Amino acid sequence: MFTNWCRCLRIADIHGEVEQRRETMVTRRPARPFRTQRSRELRGQETEPEALLWSVLRAKRLAGLKFRRQHPIGPYFADFACVERQVVVELDGEYHEYQDGKDRERQAYLESLAWQVIRFDNEQVLTDVDTVAISIARQIGVQPVFPGRRFA
Repeated sequence: MFTNWCRCLRIADIHGEVEQRRETMVTRRPARPFRTQRSRELRGQETEPEALLWSVLRAKRLAGLKFRRQHPIGPYFADFACVERQVVVELDGEYHEYQDGKDRERQAYLESLAWQVIRFDNEQVLTDVDTVAISIARQIGVQPVFPGRRFA
């Protein structure tokens, strides 16, 4: 629950004049330690394709957009999420072949919250990560600019 309170302080300045100042405290929503811990665990167990794509997305390397890894959205954790543009990038590997129904349910949930979901196979990332990054940029609607990177 959010709590707000304020109190007035009487403060004497250098000249001895009394001034009233207002001190406000806003209590934030309680932290969700399970979600934070689970995100950390998932980031520690990243696959090779996730690490490769993260090397392209991290630190605003793709068109200046900030992406997060294993970002919690509702009951799910997105592989990569750009909160500013409400875009989720999901990588599908061998595990996802057996999870097709759950993946569709998850995608429907994310889309119901106005998130755009972009999917790629692990093989696509391993074969040509630059093409995947360009595709992500185009689907978001930005120019595929890679600050600080040189292409041969």
